[in-house]
Amino acid sequence: MQDVLNGFTVGVTAERKAAEIGALFARRGARVIFGAAMHTVPLPEDGELATATEEVLAVPVDYVVAVTGVGFRGWIEAAQLSGIGDRLLARLRSAEVMARGAKARGAVRGAGLVESWTSPSEESAEILEHLLAHDLAGKRVVLQVHGDPMLKFREALRAAGAEVVPVTVYRWTDPVDLPALDRLIDAVLQGEVDALAFTSAPAATNLLARADRTGRGARLRETLRDKVFIACVGPVTAAPIDAAGLPYMLPERARTASLVRLVADELPKYAVR
Repeated sequence: MQDVLNGFTVGVTAERKAAEIGALFARRGARVIFGAAMHTVPLPEDGELATATEEVLAVPVDYVVAVTGVGFRGWIEAAQLSGIGDRLLARLRSAEVMARGAKARGAVRGAGLVESWTSPSEESAEILEHLLAHDLAGKRVVLQVHGDPMLKFREALRAAGAEVVPVTVYRWTDPVDLPALDRLIDAVLQGEVDALAFTSAPAATNLLARADRTGRGARLRETLRDKVFIACVGPVTAAPIDAAGLPYMLPERARTASLVRLVADELPKYAVR
């Protein structure tokens, strides 16, 4: 098992925990090429996030949706740094809190809150379905988003009569080391990469977008479709890959260790095919 990926090259597109993920692949014998496909930027405390937090504090809320663990924690931490953390937690404590998956649930509990429901599939669509089963007329729904504005999600809630307060904690930009991403794309095109691992939807989106902006999009998609094993940590991460019509696989659990095991188990079979 330790050398099961010997002779294979895996591209790692993550920014956070890239070294950790790469080490897990290297431990199994893989050569690793790093090319972070996005960079997470916290919103300024005096900007959009602070305004959204004040809107949450202004009037009682009925439902709170924690979409990501890192985003929910970042929101609470920003409020605490601004001196309004206790007020925010008191406001959220009076609402029904829902979590999109285990990581978001962990962040909710870490803040001293108790969730009423967690999406088993860790998909936003399941949370939306659960919310729409309630009478939302006149209700205030706080939606913690993480880069993706979730516009269709918000529109569906508003159509059901809810007032939606989006709280955006982070935005995504091109990676700090853009040449590294370009080198990864070139390595894929040159047939040097056997597998690509994605741990976030923005990374998948940005990798394809960068290839498009540099005139390599069509060739990259063709190569990914026929010659590269694509592994995504979960269905949310896979959405841009799926939208591009590219084949991919998901681990049984949306965890980094499970993603690495998936590649270790399936890449040798894929190479034989």
